[in-house]
Amino acid sequence: MIREFKEDDLQSVIKINLECLPEHYPSYFYIEIHRNFPKAFLVAENEKGEIIGYVMCRVERNFASLFFGRGERKGHIISIAVLPEYRRRGIGRSLMIEAINALKNYYNCDSCYLEVRVSNTVAINLYRKLGFEIVRRVVGYYRDGEDAYLMEKELR
Repeated sequence: MIREFKEDDLQSVIKINLECLPEHYPSYFYIEIHRNFPKAFLVAENEKGEIIGYVMCRVERNFASLFFGRGERKGHIISIAVLPEYRRRGIGRSLMIEAINALKNYYNCDSCYLEVRVSNTVAINLYRKLGFEIVRRVVGYYRDGEDAYLMEKELR
């Protein structure tokens, strides 16, 4: 089951982040994202009601577009993770689809983007299947020095 994050879920989400990803965030960052963009911060639960994955997004404005009158809204998929024992079951795909739908339908985003490690071929293939395209390579993006692909998807 996929549902919106609640503040009571914080420790479970942090635990998943610590187990699955090398990039970590302070507690207040999760809460800030939730309070500002609750429809695009989602968790996946197993049949026992345990949180097994999450996706966290925010909405950003392209300030150059604002200056010229358009004000493009971009969804930023900040982080997604699924516990290893639950991978390859479509949970990450479902989280992404729900998050993209929230960014498009609730937050009226024109596009969405994410960063992904160039070595993470499983995630890159999933994002491509969902319509994301590699826009560019960001050299040394991650703390350990690995490059990232910036991937984007149009929503309109």
